[in-house]
Amino acid sequence: MTDAVEPFRTHFIRQIIDADLACGKHDRIVTRFPPEPNGYLHIGHAKSIVLNFGLAESYDGQCNLRFDDTNPHKEDVEFVDAIQSDVRWLGFDWGDRCFFASDYFEQLYQFAIELIEKGLAYVCDLSAEETRDYRGTLTEPGRNSPWRERSVAENLALFTQMRAGEFPDGRRTLRARIDMAAPNINLRDPVLYRIKHGVIHHQTGSAWCLYPTYDYTHPLSDALEGVTHSLCTLEFEDHRPLYDWCIANVSLPCQPRQIEFSRLNLEYTVTSKRRLTELVADGLVSGWDDPRMPTLAGLRRRGYTPVAIRDFCARIGVTKSENLVEMALLESAIRDDLDATAPRRMAVLRPLKVILTNYPKDREESLEVSNHPKDAALGTRPLIFGAELYIDRNDFAENPPKDFKRLIPGGEVRLRNAYVMRCDEVIKDASGEVIALRASVDLETLGKNPEGRKVKGVIHWVSAAHAIAAEVRLYDRLFRVPTPGAGGVDYRTDINPDSLRVLHDAMLEPALQGVSPGERFQFEREGYFVADPDTTSAHPVFNLTVGLRDTWGKNQA
Repeated sequence: MTDAVEPFRTHFIRQIIDADLACGKHDRIVTRFPPEPNGYLHIGHAKSIVLNFGLAESYDGQCNLRFDDTNPHKEDVEFVDAIQSDVRWLGFDWGDRCFFASDYFEQLYQFAIELIEKGLAYVCDLSAEETRDYRGTLTEPGRNSPWRERSVAENLALFTQMRAGEFPDGRRTLRARIDMAAPNINLRDPVLYRIKHGVIHHQTGSAWCLYPTYDYTHPLSDALEGVTHSLCTLEFEDHRPLYDWCIANVSLPCQPRQIEFSRLNLEYTVTSKRRLTELVADGLVSGWDDPRMPTLAGLRRRGYTPVAIRDFCARIGVTKSENLVEMALLESAIRDDLDATAPRRMAVLRPLKVILTNYPKDREESLEVSNHPKDAALGTRPLIFGAELYIDRNDFAENPPKDFKRLIPGGEVRLRNAYVMRCDEVIKDASGEVIALRASVDLETLGKNPEGRKVKGVIHWVSAAHAIAAEVRLYDRLFRVPTPGAGGVDYRTDINPDSLRVLHDAMLEPALQGVSPGERFQFEREGYFVADPDTTSAHPVFNLTVGLRDTWGKNQA
């Protein structure tokens, strides 16, 4: 990691770490980022990545990347690869410390035997439905399993048979022996192991048919790796007593401390992996990297930068209070980054041809214009001006609304970086639709306004003879309400029907010829755009990253 240090200011987790170091509890800080490889990472994971890796960096410690791969029927090597790619893209590196919970399956099995020998675990024959029934409710205590008093010898024998594959799925489980009357329902003899036949694990293949549960695996994996501070979101707060119980009752030299912080809840999105998987599986988006998705792959394809996402994480901070973060805050972070770094270009998204009647047809001018108004280091580029131009159809109105400051019949506008232009004639087809304009330019106005003459509007343009045809995808928020699915409705009914509009005949200035996927630009007066992976030299494709200003609230009013 080079420039991706944890951006958060002081917060309660730092205070805990400072106190632990001051009293000599730890010599070195070890954190971990432990995703389950059952989907792509999303914006909520970014906060955890920045926090865990950043803390390790700032305290000269280490952060492990560990895949908690205990549910092979939902996991895939595709997700492993995608997660690694996303973490690296954000600017973090785990070195040689990439681990899998499955690396510890044998050790975890031995820990389970230790628990059985201590009388702290037993093999249970209750079905999944019966186990739920015996568990009780938040107001009613649970009931002991009829198999809870099996002898240590019988439990050891049955557990050995479970590993050997002698029982079908669901026939038996291994459960912790804690307290069926515990107020915390997670302590009511939770399942530690279950049988899963016919599953090929992406790391261990078919070596196991007996898989540990997440609540059992996670704390012991932390301890085996020497993690000092196990940082997780608030939904795991009720699981902390079980986390501590697992560590306390097996032979481990390290005892990590679990600390909870508020998860990132973002407006106009869903971050549940189940719902994200449904969106992909049901074809409601084009894939995990659809630019409307809150996945890091989707945000990257939309043109977001690692700098902007880390900045966004810094803005929202680290607390224990759950809240809903405004989408405008995320959009502001990428807008601020691209405003400073994105070269400027001109692109006409909805082209309307303009024929300049007083400009020689065989004349061309090369205008040298700045690539960035605030950064001379980004240099200049030539902009070709000719007798036929394209302007944006939205910049002309035959019957203009009040305060319209662009082109109208008989009116004048300045062409950015060029001349003052007057609309002299409107050309229409048989149906009355405007198909072109005839206009004239004042050749004395290149880069200046004549004295005493006011031109209110400035519009962008491209030379028709040199324009590059392109596809432009205008992405908007995937959902039309801040909290999709609120009130118990199906969250899919809240999908924004206008979340994607595709323009097939946009016209770009020649400097955009040959761009590579991932290059970002500000299309002047339009917004920030990125070249999509679908881009080819013959067919450029650009995605809208974010507009020049926040207009969502205004548009929804």
